[in-house]
Amino acid sequence: MVTSTTATRTSGPIRGYRDLIVWQDSMDLVVAIYRITATFPKDERFSLVDQLRRAAVSVPSNIAEGHGRSRTGDYLRHLSVAVGSLNEVETQVQIARRLEYISEDDQRQALDSCNGIAKMLGGLIRALRRRLHNSGVGRQDPAINPPPDS
Repeated sequence: MVTSTTATRTSGPIRGYRDLIVWQDSMDLVVAIYRITATFPKDERFSLVDQLRRAAVSVPSNIAEGHGRSRTGDYLRHLSVAVGSLNEVETQVQIARRLEYISEDDQRQALDSCNGIAKMLGGLIRALRRRLHNSGVGRQDPAINPPPDS
């Protein structure tokens, strides 16, 4: 279900959000979600289908928007929204499976994709928090530098 549609994957220098593998993988997830929701019952068109698609689209959109911000704290806030949207996708995929709208295989592939994206987002968030912490900016902002137990 989730296959890479990205023309090139690069681990070279990041010149823009399109170079981020996490953005590329989240774009692939959007395509996969659109494909699997195309077979949902018509009465779900304006409910679960719409919610699932919007949540999926929100992930790469927030990665891109955050990357375009000039302040690291703004980037972190957008990445936090992307994580929340990814959690929505995971939950809604599980709902779709329980309602038997998708196969176990589609569910597994979507959740595996979400898991990989979540790990990359977590790594990116940690790196940006370290950068902010080392620069002395944002140390007092709990949204940027949460207490150790959260």
